[in-house]
Amino acid sequence: MPKLQEVGERLAEEWVTARRPPSTGDVPQPHELRASDADRERIAQVLQDAHADGRLTLDELEERLGTLYAARTLGELAGLTVDLLPADQQPLNLDGRPVSAIFKKEQRGGRWVVPAELDVTAMFGTTKLDFRDAILQNRQMIINATLVFGGLEIHVPEGLEVVRVVKGETVRLTKQPTEPGAPVVEVRTTNFAGEVKVKEPPRRKRRR
Repeated sequence: MPKLQEVGERLAEEWVTARRPPSTGDVPQPHELRASDADRERIAQVLQDAHADGRLTLDELEERLGTLYAARTLGELAGLTVDLLPADQQPLNLDGRPVSAIFKKEQRGGRWVVPAELDVTAMFGTTKLDFRDAILQNRQMIINATLVFGGLEIHVPEGLEVVRVVKGETVRLTKQPTEPGAPVVEVRTTNFAGEVKVKEPPRRKRRR
């Protein structure tokens, strides 16, 4: 199974590379985006927790906090916690690479940067994209999904619309209404017995 998975991942990477248009180079990379105060506070909490349990000395904490509040970009923030938590527990995820699930389940969620276009592959596996706490780089995002007996599961917050484009036809996958000009995720699928699911937050009850 490991060798079969390795071959599948290599084929998926070659397929994605062949489909991807040339980069224009004018779109900022995730690590180049400006940091918000909320993101600084996320990092500060991790640093304070690390000091509380002895992973950082007081001097190290003060040094990193100084760097934190002087930082301008997400990349500068992410570097402050890289040695404190495993990759899947980092408060910022700046991984802009394609998401591939070959005979397994892969997910991207938490505080991550959603690029304008993202390639997703699921072959006998499932990919999960969670947009509920994500940073949207654009108001319109494209997911190029290759599904071969695999699934794509998308979790969305209120106000984010998801549509699927198959053979030129557009189908709205989110059920709840959105405001005009709301951000849209467009899923373009190359589909061989694959499935796309969207999970929305519960509907709010209207006040009488």
